[in-house]
Amino acid sequence: MPGTLYTSSNFDDNESSLLLNPNSKEAGEDVGPYGIIETGRREHTWASRRTFRYKVSSILCPIFGFSSSSSPNVLALRQILSAMAVAVLVFVFVLTSYTRLYVAGSPASTIHDRQVEIGVPPEIQNLWGAYTPYFPAEHYQPPPHNCKINQIQRHGARFPTEGATTRILSALTKLQSVPQTTLNQQLSFLRDYQYTLGVAELVPVWSAESGAGVFERYQKLVSKGNIPFVRASGSPRVIDSATNWTTGFAEASSNAYQPKLTVILNESLNDTLEDAMCPNAGEPDEQTDIWTNIFTPPIIERLNSWAPGANLVPADVPSLMSLCAFESIALEKLSPWCSLFTNKEFEQYEYWSDVEKYYNRGYGQPLGPVQGVGYINELLARLTGLPVRDNTQTNHTLTSSPITFPLDRNIYADFSHDNLMIAVYSAMGLFKQASGHLDPSQPDSERTWVTSRLTPFSGKMVVERMTCRGLPKRLEDDATDVESSESETSSRFLRKDTFVRVLVNDAVQPLEFCGGDENGLCTLAGFVKSQAYARNDGNGDFEKCYE
Repeated sequence: MPGTLYTSSNFDDNESSLLLNPNSKEAGEDVGPYGIIETGRREHTWASRRTFRYKVSSILCPIFGFSSSSSPNVLALRQILSAMAVAVLVFVFVLTSYTRLYVAGSPASTIHDRQVEIGVPPEIQNLWGAYTPYFPAEHYQPPPHNCKINQIQRHGARFPTEGATTRILSALTKLQSVPQTTLNQQLSFLRDYQYTLGVAELVPVWSAESGAGVFERYQKLVSKGNIPFVRASGSPRVIDSATNWTTGFAEASSNAYQPKLTVILNESLNDTLEDAMCPNAGEPDEQTDIWTNIFTPPIIERLNSWAPGANLVPADVPSLMSLCAFESIALEKLSPWCSLFTNKEFEQYEYWSDVEKYYNRGYGQPLGPVQGVGYINELLARLTGLPVRDNTQTNHTLTSSPITFPLDRNIYADFSHDNLMIAVYSAMGLFKQASGHLDPSQPDSERTWVTSRLTPFSGKMVVERMTCRGLPKRLEDDATDVESSESETSSRFLRKDTFVRVLVNDAVQPLEFCGGDENGLCTLAGFVKSQAYARNDGNGDFEKCYE
């Protein structure tokens, strides 16, 4: 096997096995009803078969927001941008993301450029941190024609995990143990309240059917011989999100193009779509406890006065506030739990979520970013058309095969978890803070690390590769400088007129680390060079995962 895997555990490439379906176009031989290549085990897959009404918009939005002005300067800029010949988008879908991107009867142009509506005011639901329903962080600026895309996305909205369920029920039991006659009127709903949420699986009504939106945006990249290549991490909710995506894509194309979930990565083996390969990574408890003990005392005092004898403690507050989010999403209406907290308190809860992600798999966790290295090295392979070079989380059995890791597709879609996406952002160099860190005792109103904008349910990262001729000389000079230091890498894409752009939930990222311009463009060669941390297998951090 190519490469070396530094591990003291049983994560061995040789343990993976492929179940090939003869009906799978990727496999070229008959394999089963779903056309899925699985590693290690077969998971049950399903997709909602909701009937979609799809209308393709015939209006091309001005490239990068330029108006139709006929001034010479604007015309020159538009001529430059319209000369961009090839674009590659890399989408990263996160497992805990939540989006209702396709609604029967809705025009296609509104599918993914709007706030998900669940009967809750946006000023409240956008403060739910990692449990925020999807919303575009910015208005999408379309790339040139004929771009290729690679997308990683979080799974759709789900019920609480097993651990979160235990914490929620613990806090709920304390409140329900109080005699009803002593409950304050604010808690009167508890008299006949029943907890009905499931555990970890996708919410039945809501699913990440964003495949329809991807077809709408990028249909010119699709042909019978070049349909999206789709992978998913092996968790059932991730698999379900991926199959919902493929169904949405197919139905948006009137079933002319029917992508399949081709590879399911076993989460007990090497898996670049899961953050489970660093046993020595720490937890964020110390930092989240600091902020919890700062913002919860007034809430604890109020709730305990409304329910004498409940004896709630600070750790109960985030669980009860998350119940507002989970229940509102599941019921598609405002949960009574939401009325117990003010907007200001939800802002404080959002910061709790920001701190948790930052010190769990983000920059605040010494062994957090390294868990995104394997995925970035796969991304670099797709962008450059060169074989994967990685000695961390990649499964070399899969990445060495054109069946399970092709390099010739225009669209790639990967489905994962929010924690993995946080690790990818951090390994790549996105969302670094001007202050150098996230203070667990004092929120910074100017911070860019806001979980609801990074990894909402169905949140996604998209990387576009495009060929651009006639761009400003500064970018061309930057590309030439980088290319000279990249001579060891032979790729037809690593030339001075090839660029990348990264979007997170439709917001174009500045990419200062590779010389990004005002449109978020930096040369592909510059981007590759900037990813030295991943290309060097985490600069020794991966070995520390097992020391």
